[in-house]
Amino acid sequence: MEFLTGELKGSHDPSGIVFTVLAAMSGMEREYIRDRTLEGHESARKRGKTIGGAGVTDEDMLSRALHLRNQEMSLRDIAKRLVITTGAKKGQHPSPATVMRMLREHNEQATAASA
Repeated sequence: MEFLTGELKGSHDPSGIVFTVLAAMSGMEREYIRDRTLEGHESARKRGKTIGGAGVTDEDMLSRALHLRNQEMSLRDIAKRLVITTGAKKGQHPSPATVMRMLREHNEQATAASA
């Protein structure tokens, strides 16, 4: 674009604004979907429903994980030392997220039992 004084400095592409607005709206929609999904998972857990596939944890794995946590090991290190004993993933290591969920559920049950 040129005016009487010469060429304008900077970026003046009107399509850039449109893409910026669409990108912002897309990000907001993604966050909304994520929040609603997490709320649904939490609601299902409160009703006693399990989210995801078959459970791979057992009491032996929990006791070993608690022992390793008391030694102040990270979740990744704990997961590397645990082994799944049943099911299709027998012989594999659980994910750190699985270990975290198992320990969190144990803590919640211990808190509920003491209250």
